Amino acid sequence: MNRKIYNIVSFLFVVLLLSACQSQNNAQKATAKHNKKITYIYLIGDSTMADYTGNYEPGKDYMKVRYPITGWGQVFQPFFVKDSLASLKPGLITDSVVIIDRAHGGRSTRTFFQEGRWRSVYEHLQPEDYVIMQFGHNDGSEKHTERYVNIEGYKEFLRLFVNQTRQKGGFL
Repeated sequence: MNRKIYNIVSFLFVVLLLSACQSQNNAQKATAKHNKKITYIYLIGDSTMADYTGNYEPGKDYMKVRYPITGWGQVFQPFFVKDSLASLKPGLITDSVVIIDRAHGGRSTRTFFQEGRWRSVYEHLQPEDYVIMQFGHNDGSEKHTERYVNIEGYKEFLRLFVNQTRQKGGFL
């Protein structure tokens, strides 16, 4: 009878041990999934980098209204698929990259800031995220006074974007 109890206790101990190991393994996998590093790349600028799909013009179908107009930001995400990330090391070490395109046609550095588009990026920016800027031709268009920025103003807005990105620990 003692031998039978010993076998049952031994069996239960092994089951308990295996169960504990499996739980720890599941916890490690859950932690690894939870701790995946996602790098965000924010695109700020004008029509040249804008993404015209999605909600660019609320209520309007891109394929009917804008196609084939395409900003380069619209086709940027595919360059950061998982199998491409290894080729970006050591410059970029991450589990995944998400492109957030905030560019909008007709924007200068000043109008991008005044419309709150920069604030939206700044509030979400995390350390080691990236900001890619592309401004210029709308800033220099004197005939469009609603968006024109003189050289000194243009430099100041660029400095603001750069300094605030660095303050947040981001890269340009």
